Amino acid sequence: MQRGKISFGKIQLNVNKPPAETKSNETTKKDEEESSEASGSGGGFKKMDKVQMIRQIEDVAEDLESQHLKEVMGISGFGRKAAKVFDIKEQIEKARITRPGLDRKKEEAKEDMRAEEEEDVIGPLPPSAAEEHDKSTKEPAKAEDSDDDSSDEDSDNDDEQSLAKRIPYTHEVQMQHGSRAVLALAGDPSGARLVSGSIDYDMCFWDFAGMDSGMRSFRQLQPCENHPIRSLQYSVTGDMILVISGNAQAKVLDRDGFEKLECCKGDQYISDMSRTKGHVAQLTSGCWHPFNREQFLTAALDGTLRIWQGLRAKEQVQVIKTRAQGGLRTNAASCNFNRDATLIAAGCVDGSIQTWDTRKMYVNTTHCVREAHQKGSEITSIVFSYMGQQLATRSNDETMKLWDLRQFKQPLHTWTNLFSRYDMTDCCFSPDDRMLVTGESLPKGQTEANLYFYSTKSYEEVQRIPVSGSHVVKTLWHPKLNQLFVSCGNGTIKCYYDEQRSIRGAKLCVVKTHRKRQPMEMVGVSQIITPHALPLFRQEKSRTSRKRMEKARMDPVKSKRPDLPITSGQGGRVASSGGTLSSYVIRNLGLSKRVDDDQDPREAILKFAKDAAENPYWIAPAYKQTQPKAIFSEKLPADEPASKKPKTEADK
Repeated sequence: MQRGKISFGKIQLNVNKPPAETKSNETTKKDEEESSEASGSGGGFKKMDKVQMIRQIEDVAEDLESQHLKEVMGISGFGRKAAKVFDIKEQIEKARITRPGLDRKKEEAKEDMRAEEEEDVIGPLPPSAAEEHDKSTKEPAKAEDSDDDSSDEDSDNDDEQSLAKRIPYTHEVQMQHGSRAVLALAGDPSGARLVSGSIDYDMCFWDFAGMDSGMRSFRQLQPCENHPIRSLQYSVTGDMILVISGNAQAKVLDRDGFEKLECCKGDQYISDMSRTKGHVAQLTSGCWHPFNREQFLTAALDGTLRIWQGLRAKEQVQVIKTRAQGGLRTNAASCNFNRDATLIAAGCVDGSIQTWDTRKMYVNTTHCVREAHQKGSEITSIVFSYMGQQLATRSNDETMKLWDLRQFKQPLHTWTNLFSRYDMTDCCFSPDDRMLVTGESLPKGQTEANLYFYSTKSYEEVQRIPVSGSHVVKTLWHPKLNQLFVSCGNGTIKCYYDEQRSIRGAKLCVVKTHRKRQPMEMVGVSQIITPHALPLFRQEKSRTSRKRMEKARMDPVKSKRPDLPITSGQGGRVASSGGTLSSYVIRNLGLSKRVDDDQDPREAILKFAKDAAENPYWIAPAYKQTQPKAIFSEKLPADEPASKKPKTEADK
């Protein structure tokens, strides 16, 4: 098939033509007249010759922009632009031509660069680079279909085998909380701090950036007095800590352990728990909202779950009641939010799992599995997966179950023979949701309690790590640090990490050597005794620090002693003006110079009797002329009795 050549040119309008170019104007006018005559006579468009079309295209003037540019630059023109001519056959032939040699050289150069990069990299490759490296080392398969099937099977087997390698337990560090069981454990979302609470009422704060290899906590306090710490959790921002204790009132502490909120206690004489302002029984569990930093959830033995909002309002926002099979009240042993805060799940003491949708009323449950665990055995932990489609529960019936929220009637798998002694024993998902981790209490006949790792796909045991000779209570797999924290029944907290896969956390502490305090060195200074020196140049005798402290204690200025009361008794400075408030006010108002509460009022008046008799001023001068002279009876002797007055005849 013969294909002609296609020409592409630039057609421009003639708007401003300079008067100097007369020849081009004449030729264009003639062409326009011919074209107009042809169109007018024929009543249509006339087909132009090829030579004439090329002449018109070459003679078209440049547009306004190029004309303005020429005037600015002071040049006459840029030269004529000839139309570009493309040959289709030549373009097709050039496209068919390939250069395999050059492509091979490029591929070889890329492979050399990859090899050099692999030699320079120290440590594990990133996920994308590791996959490319694995693909490059595999041998090519013979057929595409068989290659796809075998690669899928190999990838599944490799995934199951690589699960054990993903567990960070190559190194171990131990932290000593106390001597009693550690029931609560929580990590900061950023991975900078760790808090722990035990059955001996103590709460310890651990700062990885400030600790050395001695692994000592920087703060220890008792936030709930004589109540054991049952649960701890950091808020989503990491600036507040929710403390759940054996008390009926939950507390919120700040990052340094100072109290910010204490929930109010309800009225225990009200039968309807929705009418009370707070819990009336011991708390069992609690958790923060996944993305609201001021909202948290608590569960107690009064048969309710309560949602609290804000740090100023001390009353709950919502009350959720857990019901048993016959509609009677049952208690929630554990509670939790899912990742997007659309569901609230509660594990009850009767072995049932109940969930509520937060976007609806909390009257009816969204899911309810009555016989999730053995009846009468409380569910100690209920945890949602990071993807939010699976749910794991741990119970005191020595089982752990994995549930799918899309098919919630039956569990996906049940793991047995997991002895649990504490009602706070929990379980947790790995950061990639491929493993489920839980611990066991020390059964009889064993010397060490183990930490179990199970696959969420094949449900097989991936790894078993012996922890200590005591019970394993809490397990925390921090997603940011990639480190495992395990609390034990003997008061220790163990941290497992991988030198290559883990970051920060305990790795910052183990490299710092524990420095012992250097003993203080006493340097004796000789003193020259000059007993006859002038007071200005006399030196004080050297005394021990105890004597100097006792002397400063006697000095009211150095010891900053408060003002003592002037008179004896209590009341401080108020006692100087009398023991009552009225005497103090009278003293300060200046109505009386001196007020003595202990003085006899009769004696106080008689003090002025002699002065009033000698110098009368108020009453005596007014009645001096009209008042008769007062006649007083004679004073009788004190020793002799008064003589009887003889009777007169008038008396008879």
